[in-house]
Amino acid sequence: MYLHLGGDVVLRYADIIGIFDMDHASVSRRTRDFLACSQKAGDVVSVSEELPKSFVVASAKGRTTVFLTQISSATLRRRMMERRG
Repeated sequence: MYLHLGGDVVLRYADIIGIFDMDHASVSRRTRDFLACSQKAGDVVSVSEELPKSFVVASAKGRTTVFLTQISSATLRRRMMERRG
């Protein structure tokens, strides 16, 4: 199964490590540090030009990538649950 993050970005469910709300998760210093390190390493992909509401951490072929998306974490989770049945 696949999850559409917006734009032309689609991820396999098996590759998704976590879906996080930008407002709540970025309060933590550890999360901010993780996002900053990921940005420095070039592992952050912005799905759209809009302000991100959530981010998705995914791993494929040994590489971890952070996807910033304008779609809320609640909507992304709901999409995954609807597909799983």
